[in-house]
Amino acid sequence: MTDVKDRKGMTRRELLSRSVAAGGAFVIGAGFVAGKDAAWATEMNALKPQSMATLIQMARDIYPHDHLADEYYVIAVKGYDVPDMVDETEAGLRMLDDAARGKGYGSYLDIGWERDRVDILRQIEDSAFFQKVRGGLVTGLYNQKAVWPLFGYEGESFSQGGYIDRGFNDINWL
Repeated sequence: MTDVKDRKGMTRRELLSRSVAAGGAFVIGAGFVAGKDAAWATEMNALKPQSMATLIQMARDIYPHDHLADEYYVIAVKGYDVPDMVDETEAGLRMLDDAARGKGYGSYLDIGWERDRVDILRQIEDSAFFQKVRGGLVTGLYNQKAVWPLFGYEGESFSQGGYIDRGFNDINWL
C-alpha cells in the first residue's frame, strides 16, 4: 500500500480548499465545472472546462444580478457547448483572454475586480462574439421560468384570463 506522503500532486481535499479560497468558479477534472459553493455543476460536451468557466463569468459581468445564482447563468450559456459553435466560441474567448493579457492579467478569469473585467468587455463589445453572447443572454437568462419570481414577474397572464382580473387595477396608492 502506498503511503499518502509518497503520492504526487494534490489530494481532493487540497484541491477543493484551494479552489474555494481562490474564489470564483473552479474546474475539477476533464469536462466538468463546479461553482465555488458547489451549489451547481455542469458537464461539458464540446467546450473546455476553463472556457465554460470564462463564459459563465462573462455572462455574469454582462448582466450582473447579485441575487441570481450561477446556475442560472450556466443554463443561459449552455447553448454554446455544442460542436457546431466550439471553434467560434473558443476563438472569442481567446480574444477576451488576449485583451486581459494586454492589461497585465493571465486570463479573464484572473481579474479579481468586476470593474476591471467590465473594462476588458468594453474593449471587445463591438466584436461579433460579444454581440452574439450578449444577445443570447437576453433570452437565455431571462426566459428561464425559475428566475421570473426572483425579479417579481408572475409570468404570462393570458392563460389565466389576463391581467385585468389578476391585480392590474389594484392601485391602493391613489
